[in-house]
Amino acid sequence: MSPSSNAGISASSPQPNSTPQQPNLKQAAATASTRSILMGAIFLMATSAIGPGFLTQTAVFTNQLAAAFGFAILVSIIIDIAVQMNVWRVIGVSGLRAQELGNVVFPGLGYLLTALIGIGGFVFNIGNIAGGGLGLNALLGIDAKLGGLITAGLAIIIFLFQRLGAALDKILVVLGIVMFALTIYVAFVSQPPVGEALTQTVWPETVDWVVVTTLVGGTVGGYITYAGAHRMLDSGTTGPENVKAVTRASVTAIVLTGVMRFVLFLAILGVIAGGIVLNVDDNPAAEAFQAAAGDFGMRAFGAVLFAAALSSVIGASYTSATFIIPKKDKLRKAQNIVTIIFVVGSATTFAFLGSAPAALLVFAGAFNGLVLPVGFTMIIYVAIFRQKDLLFGYQYPRWLIVLGMIGVIIAWFLAIRSFSGVWDFVF
Repeated sequence: MSPSSNAGISASSPQPNSTPQQPNLKQAAATASTRSILMGAIFLMATSAIGPGFLTQTAVFTNQLAAAFGFAILVSIIIDIAVQMNVWRVIGVSGLRAQELGNVVFPGLGYLLTALIGIGGFVFNIGNIAGGGLGLNALLGIDAKLGGLITAGLAIIIFLFQRLGAALDKILVVLGIVMFALTIYVAFVSQPPVGEALTQTVWPETVDWVVVTTLVGGTVGGYITYAGAHRMLDSGTTGPENVKAVTRASVTAIVLTGVMRFVLFLAILGVIAGGIVLNVDDNPAAEAFQAAAGDFGMRAFGAVLFAAALSSVIGASYTSATFIIPKKDKLRKAQNIVTIIFVVGSATTFAFLGSAPAALLVFAGAFNGLVLPVGFTMIIYVAIFRQKDLLFGYQYPRWLIVLGMIGVIIAWFLAIRSFSGVWDFVF
């Protein structure tokens, strides 16, 4: 065979195989990117909910209700699922962010939502940064204020450098795994009465509905309501054809949060069952971790608190920026800049104040309490009356609308409670 014929074979033979592979590789890369962002959306919602307040809240209520707190967790998870399924589905099917939907439904409503989330998110971000400082203090023994600034600095670095920003979803997953793993360890060594906890989760000796509504507000209140849903839009998982994926992601996010709370509940319950009395006015979660696992327990709590604080700083800043900047590809850099400014502003305030003053936290809590009822009422309105235009003719399930309407009632109840706290504080 001549050299030319050999050359012809070698040159032509790989071409039929290489041409069709390139689109497949691009499609596979796009699919992997979509899955990564969707997983990031799940963990963004879950880790945003699991903040410093989440840890303290769980410790205080476990100390108050003991094993019966399991029932409050279960009921709150059911309500949270109903809320998040509606929020993610309406936003996912419409392909519009919450403020964009709000301005379409009622001009100016989107701007109101943006203001509420911005005010509440900024103030609570100061608390998240302070929580990060306390976490690094317990973990490494460094000064709490310096630790807070380090927490804010890490968040800024993540958003500042493009490669780290692209890895945001993976960072959130890692932070979530760290929190889960350490809390599971403490729950194991504290040896909680699991049988009693499971029994009272379905048949409690005591039921406190105020605790239930407080848990709901802490899990799906404020910016957390939209954190995962807005991140989901970045994955392109939108439209009626992606309803199943959207539903699965929304439920998974809430279940992860619920599992984390239940494991933390077991860890603290084991300590209480062992006869330890927690000081709820100080840092009951830290006390419980230390009582269960000694010095390692305190350092484990520091790691959990730091991871919870950093992920909450990321969640609050990112979500607030998605409300301020419209969803357009050419403005994504502007969104990143706004996110960084949000963190810098929170960190600067923390540097001067050490933490948000009590009065500021109370008023921010009231604003935060309005986010869920105002936004969620709009979501249910779209689900009922705007299926043809905003949801592209998607037939919204009636059972989900009914659950949503129950959620609206609960949301307004939470808002009334939140503002009653303001009046009590002022007067």
